[in-house]
Amino acid sequence: MRHALTIVFAIAFSAVIAGCSGGPVKQINPPRASIQQLSVQPNGKWQVTVRLQNFSSVSTAFELVDAKLVFAGQAGVTIVLKPAMTIGPESADILTTVLVPELGAKLAVASALSSNQSLRYVLSGQIVTSELKGNYNFTYESTLNPAPGLDGVMR
Repeated sequence: MRHALTIVFAIAFSAVIAGCSGGPVKQINPPRASIQQLSVQPNGKWQVTVRLQNFSSVSTAFELVDAKLVFAGQAGVTIVLKPAMTIGPESADILTTVLVPELGAKLAVASALSSNQSLRYVLSGQIVTSELKGNYNFTYESTLNPAPGLDGVMR
């Protein structure tokens, strides 16, 4: 009986040691970009805050975001960002850029703001990362709503 107990203990101890030796599992998931805020400037340009989301369990270095922003099926605007930033595991960060929208998108946003209505958008394109090297296609659909008390701002 003592010999059998020693064998069971040795097997259990080996299993515990083997389970600890691999370290944490690296989970690599595609990143995503979305619009956090859009502010219409007095000159007609837009200041757009883009949120970059890292869904991986390790840090990711973002090199390029090349995407098309479309509102309510109208012509939109191309967003090209070169963030050169590293975002920690399962975290997000933001970038702000100034864009010149096409007429159809400008009218869609102006209409939504003047009528205090939400506006559906689609952001789609490619995100390129250097650390955890990859090219990731993405599509993100959501809505922006006029921000109460902030003229010309949608969130």
